[in-house]
Amino acid sequence: MPAGGDQPRIEEFLGEPTRDPVRWRWLWEGDHAFPIRSDRPFLGRLLVAFRRLLRPFVRLPQNDLWERQRVFNLILLEWLAARDGERLAERLGILEGALPERTAEILRHNDALYARLDQKLDRYRHGTTELSAVLSGALAAVESQPAAARLAPLVRAQEEASYLELERRYRGTEEEIAERLAVYLPRLAGRGTVLDLGCGRGESLALFGRHGIPARGVDLSASMVARCRERGLDAEVGDAFGTLAVAEPESLGGVVSFHVIEHLPADEVDRLVRLAARALAPGGVLILETPNPLSVVVAARNFWLDPTHRRPIHPESLILSCRLAGLEPVERLDLRPFPATERLPEISLEELPESSRLLAHRVNEIRDRLDDLLFGFQDYAVVAEKPGRG
Repeated sequence: MPAGGDQPRIEEFLGEPTRDPVRWRWLWEGDHAFPIRSDRPFLGRLLVAFRRLLRPFVRLPQNDLWERQRVFNLILLEWLAARDGERLAERLGILEGALPERTAEILRHNDALYARLDQKLDRYRHGTTELSAVLSGALAAVESQPAAARLAPLVRAQEEASYLELERRYRGTEEEIAERLAVYLPRLAGRGTVLDLGCGRGESLALFGRHGIPARGVDLSASMVARCRERGLDAEVGDAFGTLAVAEPESLGGVVSFHVIEHLPADEVDRLVRLAARALAPGGVLILETPNPLSVVVAARNFWLDPTHRRPIHPESLILSCRLAGLEPVERLDLRPFPATERLPEISLEELPESSRLLAHRVNEIRDRLDDLLFGFQDYAVVAEKPGRG
């Protein structure tokens, strides 16, 4: 009998039957017979009486089959009840076994999240401190100036803070930039002191120093130079042209500039190359890196993320400037190919029937040419050497 003394009734199995397995067990264990009924009036009562009269004669020959069916139904109900219990116990066991591991995993995940949060908070605190220092210095600079001149230092401080955030967002982390610059180490090693024009946060100065290449930098941003000096790097506030103009002729083993010349007018780029050639010692190397305008995606989209960019510089015009300045040999390095996930998809020939492969191959050739035009490399560098070494 179901718990609570709720006595089952035959009516629960008529029409829409109950889904309660306990009540079905009551039905089969008690071998309860279903009533013989009829909704018809007088004729219905005659049919009911006739069926009740025949029931013993019909059931008697089927008793053995009926008993087997009844026992089978009871066994099935018991098995289902046992399986439900086993499954519940199994699930509870799995949960009990997995709970400590899952709890530990959640705690580790939380620890990692808190560590990342602490890093971000430290970065924001550092940025706030930097901004506060820049603002304080700008305010101190304007306190003694006439009213008309007081805005310039404040505007300059705001521009420096904005450009620093722009570099953080789009150029990459200091670690990523240092990794990209490693390609130049073999070309600069053993040539003497390297001057970095527009040294920024000092990624190149730190990298060169770690590999035994003496280097110093110059940058227009006082906050950038301050960051370099905090790291023990040799950097000063200054203009690239002024620094090269006062440098002793043939005194430098290398002049490098990474993503600076695209900020200059065309004639200034040529002047920069000529001043660098003058300052280089025989065998010295000039390296100029800039966004690649041969990539349509770079020239039409990525280049303009930085509002201070003036115009893309075609590599052939930059190579010509180097040669006219007396530098030879001159080499172009293609840098930073676009990830495959951003490029045009290629048709897999192996998945096609033989009859379609020639056409697919030609489509792939067109795809290759179009892909190189649209994407290709994100940056390029011109490496030019001053003749006369050794």
